[in-house]
Amino acid sequence: MDAFQVNCWSEHEELKVVMLCAPSIVDVIDSKIAEQVGWSEPVNHHKAMENFLALKTTLENAGVRVIDYAEELSNDQQLLSEQLINRYFVRDLACVVGQQLLPGNAGSSLRRPEYPHAHAILAKWFPKQFMRTAQPSQSLECGDVMLLNKDAVLMNLGMRTSIEAVECLKERFFQQGFSEIAVIDLPKGNDTLHLDMNCNVVHHNLMIAKSFVRYFPVQVFTPQGNYYDMPEPFLKRHDFDVYWLETYKTIPDINLINLDPETLVISKQASKQQLLKHPLLHKKKVLEVDVTELEKGGGGIRCMTLPLVRK
Repeated sequence: MDAFQVNCWSEHEELKVVMLCAPSIVDVIDSKIAEQVGWSEPVNHHKAMENFLALKTTLENAGVRVIDYAEELSNDQQLLSEQLINRYFVRDLACVVGQQLLPGNAGSSLRRPEYPHAHAILAKWFPKQFMRTAQPSQSLECGDVMLLNKDAVLMNLGMRTSIEAVECLKERFFQQGFSEIAVIDLPKGNDTLHLDMNCNVVHHNLMIAKSFVRYFPVQVFTPQGNYYDMPEPFLKRHDFDVYWLETYKTIPDINLINLDPETLVISKQASKQQLLKHPLLHKKKVLEVDVTELEKGGGGIRCMTLPLVRK
């Protein structure tokens, strides 16, 4: 792989390099099995692969370099990896924080085998930027980490991320120049699994969020100490307005990505008209991708993409 340095300071700047992973070769054959593995519906892996290729092609056609980490696995690792049904949700495995690569730690035994596979490859690719000593002893899934801008980070203590992980890693964020880390503790359920299933950045100064999020306080950590606030004033202090959604389809409406400051990549199932009616969004370009089969696994486009470089 051609050498480059990871670099990411927000959720909205131009996406240059992203890591994906193709779905497994396994069919989830009936509703009972789907429920037992935390999925909403049975999934056909051929349809899932068609969805994946559509997402990959959309990103590549927009000029984004796409890397599938599974292609770098050894034969023995690949034999296991291709059986892991959640492996295409790469967002949880790691995140780029400024100019360092933070490895996550699985909060679910179903996900655990993917993490050492991906981390070994990322450490090989980015030996000087990979946080080798920062792996938390407690769970941290990076769908619970959101970079608002160069000053502020929002994190969630959901089903898969612990306060111990935040405490362990906060100094790393401050070393990168972030001044505040706001930590929210949202309800724990499949519909609220990670932070990016409850809110998301959709513009350089706008977030979308489920309306109930406004009622949950945030604990804000700074290099000097910590204090409590509510989400809206915290976000406003960092120049973000909030588009509160009263009605929504959790995965397609919330779980999307910014391709660049003017373009969103959204699910074909998203409520596009509701999204674009906001005055800051009505001129946005949207690229719609059919990821319906992949979404049955319980995550959306943001869950499936790990930005490595944003310009």
